Amino acid sequence: MTVVRYEPWALVNRLQKDIDRLFGAPIATAADSGAWLPPVDIHEESGRYLVYVDLPGVDPKAVEITSEQGVLTIRGRREETQRESAEGYRRVERIKGEFERRFSLPESADAQGIRAKASHGVLEISIPKLAQVQPQRITVEAA
Repeated sequence: MTVVRYEPWALVNRLQKDIDRLFGAPIATAADSGAWLPPVDIHEESGRYLVYVDLPGVDPKAVEITSEQGVLTIRGRREETQRESAEGYRRVERIKGEFERRFSLPESADAQGIRAKASHGVLEISIPKLAQVQPQRITVEAA
């Protein structure tokens, strides 16, 4: 399975960052915008593809998985945890907010059979492969 990150605006975003850097504008990070990208592992087996997404602190009900026109989209939201102001946090690194990951599915993927389950902060998406049609050998008869 060839994994290609689907980013239709990648060139425009890179141009914007270059222009911002040229004029001295501060560059925003994912933490500044509230956006984050959960890490993903993709594994291929003989009959299926497995996608593992690390989503600690995300309610499985807050995750939406869609498959449309050969693109698998995983989106959701991690809510901010309640923090007591009296505790005096000195550093906060866990990003809250929305996320979205998109992946191109290979032609051998069966989009109708996709299943997902979450366990211990890891989302597992199983994408079955379509049965491959084997070539049929045709014998030539003498007339």
